[in-house]
Amino acid sequence: MKLSQNKKQNIMKNLFKFGFLALVLSLSVAACSSEKKADASDSTMTDSTMSTMDTTSTMSDSSMVDTTAADTTKM
Repeated sequence: MKLSQNKKQNIMKNLFKFGFLALVLSLSVAACSSEKKADASDSTMTDSTMSTMDTTSTMSDSSMVDTTAADTTKM
């Protein structure tokens, strides 16, 4: 009886080992087989024709409030 239980444990261990190995192999094949286009441009490169934002112009946005100004009406 003890021998058959030991065989069952070995079979279960081997099934988990081979299952894990199959998972790892399938993930590695899926990761390596992804095709990358050679003509695709690099997304980190900047476009020289892009216009830059003008930071010297004054903005008249009414939603911008100076929160550091002292309130003199409460004194």
